[in-house]
Amino acid sequence: MTKTLDPYYVKGTIDSPEVLLDKQKGLITLSGRSLPENPKQFYKPIMDWIENYSRSGLVKTSVIFQFEYINSSSSKMLLEILDLIKEVFEKENRKDLLYIEWRYLEEDIDMLEAGEDFEDWVDLNFHFSSYK
Repeated sequence: MTKTLDPYYVKGTIDSPEVLLDKQKGLITLSGRSLPENPKQFYKPIMDWIENYSRSGLVKTSVIFQFEYINSSSSKMLLEILDLIKEVFEKENRKDLLYIEWRYLEEDIDMLEAGEDFEDWVDLNFHFSSYK
C-alpha cells in the first residue's frame, strides 16, 4: 500500500522560484528566478520530497522548468535534482513515465542553451518550448 505524498508548494519571490510538487497530478514544476541566498537550504525540501516520491510508487510524471534566470549555485542544485530524478526513474526502469519540459522566453537564447546543457549533462530527453 502506497502512502499519499502531500503536495509541496512555495510561492516564488524575486530571488527564488515558484515550486509545485504534486504526486496526485504527477507534476514537478519550478519557475521564475532562482538566486536564493542559500540554494542548498532552499532546494533541500525539494530533494527530500523527490526521495519520498520515489518510495511511494512512481506515476507518469511531468517535470517542467520555466526559468527567467538561474545563477550558478542554483544551476548546481538543479543538476542535483535532475540527477536524482534520473536515478529514481532508472532504478525502477520506468523512464517511460518521465516527461521533462524546458520552457524559455522566445528571445532568451541563453535560457534555451542552459536547458540544452542540462539535457546533455544528465543524459535525459528534454522537450523544449518557447513562449512570448
